[in-house]
Amino acid sequence: MKLKHRFPLTLAAAFVLGLASASVSATTLRYAHVGAEGDAQTRFASEASAAIEEATNGGVSITIFPASQLGGVSEMVNGVSLGSISMAHHEFASLAQSVPDIAVFNAPFIYRDAEHALRATDPTSPVISEMNEQLIEEAGMRIIGRMYRGARHITANFPVTSPDDLAGKPFRAVPLDIWISMVRGFGADPTPVEVSELPTSLMTGLVVGQENPLTMIRSDNLHEVQSHVSMTGHMHSILAVFINENVWQSLDEEYQEAITNVLTEKAEESLRWAQETEDELIEELTQRGMTIITEEDGLDIDAFREQVLAQINRDYPNFEPYIEMIGEVE
Repeated sequence: MKLKHRFPLTLAAAFVLGLASASVSATTLRYAHVGAEGDAQTRFASEASAAIEEATNGGVSITIFPASQLGGVSEMVNGVSLGSISMAHHEFASLAQSVPDIAVFNAPFIYRDAEHALRATDPTSPVISEMNEQLIEEAGMRIIGRMYRGARHITANFPVTSPDDLAGKPFRAVPLDIWISMVRGFGADPTPVEVSELPTSLMTGLVVGQENPLTMIRSDNLHEVQSHVSMTGHMHSILAVFINENVWQSLDEEYQEAITNVLTEKAEESLRWAQETEDELIEELTQRGMTIITEEDGLDIDAFREQVLAQINRDYPNFEPYIEMIGEVE
C-alpha cells in the first residue's frame, strides 16, 4: 500500500516544487509613465504589460505606475538609469540629458506623416541603433519600443492662427530643452511646467496655452481651462519605451524577443488608435465647448513651420545629418 501511494505523492510534491521554482524565477518589472487615466499612454502600458506577461507565460510580470506616481520626467528617467525603475515610456527628448542628439526625434515638422514617424523610430532603424549604443554607454539603458500618441496641437484661451498671436505670452513647454526652443519658435515665452501641474497652471494664468495630442487634451479635461484648439500638427508625438540595461541583460533571450515582439505590435496598434479616434476626439472636444481652428479657418501652419524650424536650426545645428537620415526612411 505504501508503494501504491508513494508515486502520486511524489508527483504532487514535484508539481508544488515546480510552481515554487517558477514563482522564484519570475521577474517583476516596475513600469512608470506620466499619462493620466483615459490617455492613450495608459491604455498602451496596460495592454502591453498584459501581452508581455502572456507571451512569457508569466515569466515576466509588470507593475505599472501611471500619472507621475514615481516622479516627474527627470526623476523617472534617472530612476530607469539607476535601476530603481525597470522601464518607462516618455518623449525621446527626455533621454537627451544623456544623449543630447536623441532629441531629434521630437524635432517639429520633420516627419512626412504618422506612418513615417513610426517607421523612423523603430528600434532596429539605423538612427535608433546608433543612439542606443550611446544610451547604453552613457546612461545604462536602451530603447526597446515606441508608441505613437498622436499629432500635437496648440490650445489656448483665445484664438491662435499664427505665431503673432502668441508673441510674448507665457506658454507651457514640456521641461525639456527642445520644447523650450520650439515654444520660442511659436513666438511665445517658454514656461516649463510638468504635466501633473498643467491644469492648475492654465487655470491660474501661469501659462495661457499649451500643446499636446487630442487624447491628452480630452483626458486632462483641458476644455475646462482652454477655449480653442489650433490644429497645427507641429509634432508627431512618438514615445520611446526604454529599459534599464542591467535589467534587460538579466532577462532570457526568449523573454527579450517576446517583449520586443509585443512592443512592435503595440506600436502599430497605437498608430491605429490615434488615426481611428481623431474625428471622434474633435467632435467630443467641440461638444465640450472648444473651438477647433483649421487652415480653412485661417490657421497659418506654414508660418509656424518656417519660424519654428528656423529656431530649431539655430539651437540644434548638429541635428541636420540625423534629420537627413530620418527623411531617407521609406
